[in-house]
Amino acid sequence: MKGSVDYIIENIQKTLKEHSPDTDRFVDMIVGAPRIFIYGVGRSGLIAKAFAIRLVQMGLEVFFVGETVTPIVGEKDLVIIVSHTGDTMSCVQTANIVRRVGADVISITSNDHSKLATASNLVIKIKPKGDEDRKRLAPLGTLFEDAAMIYLDSIVAQVMERLGQSEGSMRKRHAIWV
Repeated sequence: MKGSVDYIIENIQKTLKEHSPDTDRFVDMIVGAPRIFIYGVGRSGLIAKAFAIRLVQMGLEVFFVGETVTPIVGEKDLVIIVSHTGDTMSCVQTANIVRRVGADVISITSNDHSKLATASNLVIKIKPKGDEDRKRLAPLGTLFEDAAMIYLDSIVAQVMERLGQSEGSMRKRHAIWV
């Protein structure tokens, strides 16, 4: 286990240090959006949902695309889509549809030349390198997913600061089970 943990952490650190996504613009778009819609499928979708929860805990109006209670995306809304390949058909279709109604799209992907990236206003490229050990120690999209999760968690801290939120104010919006 230690070998895998070390491998994953080293690769995530390299990935996030080497890439310099337009984080300020990402935060500006989140803070300035009337409503935020998040989307992703599979494990990328789980990362997207975790980010959506944090945004809700900051008091933002956030929905996950595809849920039965999700309203229709409108003009000036923000749609954030997480897709490792950037070619997942439902992600690309979602981006194209919401752009037509006037929403902004941010994609988080490893492929800044993908169909999703082409349909986006802002692309946050997270592209882990990996090597032959990756297949054994971090198979499939593990490095992308873990790096995306850490990147999005770091965005949470910046959005908190911009909105004047604290852990205490977020805790008041945290799910409490009775």
